[in-house]
Amino acid sequence: MKKFFIPLVLLLILLLSACSGNQTNNVNSSSSEPALAAPSRTASKSGTFTYQSENGPVEVPKNPQRVVVLTRFLTGNVMALGVPLVGVDDMSKTNPRFEERLKDVEAVTDESIEKIIELEPDLIIGLSNIKNVEKFKQIAPTVTYTYGKVDYLTQQLEIGKLLNKEKEAQAWIDDFKARVKKAGEEIKAKIGTDTTVSVIETFNKQLYVYGNNFGRGTEILYQEIGLPMPEKVRKATQKDGYFALSPEVLKDYLGDYVIFSKNADEDNSFQNTETYKNIPAVKNKRVFEVNAKTFYFNDPLSLDYQLEFFVQSFLGQ
Repeated sequence: MKKFFIPLVLLLILLLSACSGNQTNNVNSSSSEPALAAPSRTASKSGTFTYQSENGPVEVPKNPQRVVVLTRFLTGNVMALGVPLVGVDDMSKTNPRFEERLKDVEAVTDESIEKIIELEPDLIIGLSNIKNVEKFKQIAPTVTYTYGKVDYLTQQLEIGKLLNKEKEAQAWIDDFKARVKKAGEEIKAKIGTDTTVSVIETFNKQLYVYGNNFGRGTEILYQEIGLPMPEKVRKATQKDGYFALSPEVLKDYLGDYVIFSKNADEDNSFQNTETYKNIPAVKNKRVFEVNAKTFYFNDPLSLDYQLEFFVQSFLGQ
């Protein structure tokens, strides 16, 4: 009897092992989908809602916790709303005003497919011209924007809607407009309403002057405060928003005041020439220099800093 019992027990063990193996195989089979299609764990926990993007409705997390931003133009917009980032571009990480907050955030590009998969984002944000959009959509909800399609304040409101923080975005907009209105009135009272201002920058071994919608504080100076730019600048920047200059003609494009968004890594030797030194704004000490890496963009964090810089530069406050 004992001899019969032992084999029976062994048989039962083998049968149970086989069943267990089948269940494991079924689990492995169901989880062997391509890595790109893996659902975001965070999104499933937080719930979702439908965001009306410029390309149609997108189901996005209500409380995103692992966001990847694939464009330097929108990193500060997300940061301003306190939403956690796990991946940004290199240029955002080298912004002196961002680098401390982004020190543990991975540097990625629109070609970093494997790295972004490893980051397990619950939301991906980029511009409309990024590569691999369809692949990103398989990793996490992906929303893209066309640069310049809406004005800079509306852009922040759209990011607020996307991140389920529309009220916070609107509150910042209202507060910013009130602060810039006050500063603008004080600046115009001091320097005059007809005083011209130019914004220049050295970028990629070239000197540029900028129009009224290209970061570097141009939105504040020209759109919000309403200071005029020199007529030559207005005409030259109408098409692209910026215009390349040679040092020889620089004097023709510099206004009564100049904001010089200066990159120390670029060739700024034109400042040592007699042509530059004899420009009225230079002789009158009305050229205000600022670190270009902090001044490029028109996100809320950059705009707040630009406004502070203008108040200090023009008003000495």
